[in-house]
Amino acid sequence: MPGVRQVALTVTDVDRSVPWYERVLGFTSAAEQDVPGRRSVPLDGFGITLTLVQHLDAARATFDGSRPGLDRLTFAVDELRTWVTRLTEFGVPFIACSDEISVCDPDGIQLALRPTR
Repeated sequence: MPGVRQVALTVTDVDRSVPWYERVLGFTSAAEQDVPGRRSVPLDGFGITLTLVQHLDAARATFDGSRPGLDRLTFAVDELRTWVTRLTEFGVPFIACSDEISVCDPDGIQLALRPTR
């Protein structure tokens, strides 16, 4: 298996989440895909398609990493210092250590940035 091509994340509000992923992480969005009962917006970046999905009939709950499903998603980046600067400029809270930056999206989904080296 050479790699991952697409990941879908459930979010509570695509209108809030899409701009965050574009502005903060640099993803580029494609046309929204409306399907009965949900809204889906594919985003391209980091060599994958990240699709943000809002289930219209779902109760709005916060992310819980202890429940079955995604615990966190890690992206490979060239340089951590560049991301520390970017996140600071956008006022996004993060935790940085020597080999990783941890950040949460608007729904509390845990994301990490790790250098490719």
